[in-house]
Amino acid sequence: MAGWWPAVLRAARRHPWPTNVLLYGSLFSAGDALQQRLQGGEADWRQTRRVATLAVTFHANFNYVWLGLLERALPGRAPRAVLAKLLWDQVVGAPIAVSVFYTLTNFSLVPVQWRTAYTGVCGFLWAIFVCFSQQSGDGTFKSAFTILRTKWTSAIEGSLEK
Repeated sequence: MAGWWPAVLRAARRHPWPTNVLLYGSLFSAGDALQQRLQGGEADWRQTRRVATLAVTFHANFNYVWLGLLERALPGRAPRAVLAKLLWDQVVGAPIAVSVFYTLTNFSLVPVQWRTAYTGVCGFLWAIFVCFSQQSGDGTFKSAFTILRTKWTSAIEGSLEK
């Protein structure tokens, strides 16, 4: 194990984007393969290839660019900067990444027997947004996003003051 790690570190310094994309894709697809094994079934390598393709073509690149943007917008390791990055990542970045994953995987990667559960998870997430919008404003997208933008702006301005 010790022999390959220095090579990965060198590659990450010289070519950070492709190295991160390949590592992300490898880890993401390994996660899919592991969950299949934990369920006790035979490995479905076609599914793992589809997951790997999505991870390499979208998720890894999105995360690489998104996290770079967050670091430029909110530089540093101070607690306020870290908290602001975490907030932005979870409120903006994560929903985009998760939405793309589930949108592109509902009919191509999610087996028929799990699609109803998948739809239930989507409904759960939608209910959170709709309830937030209704209770915090007039129930429209515009009011919800205006409220969220105000909160995000306040959080970022607070972290930048430090």
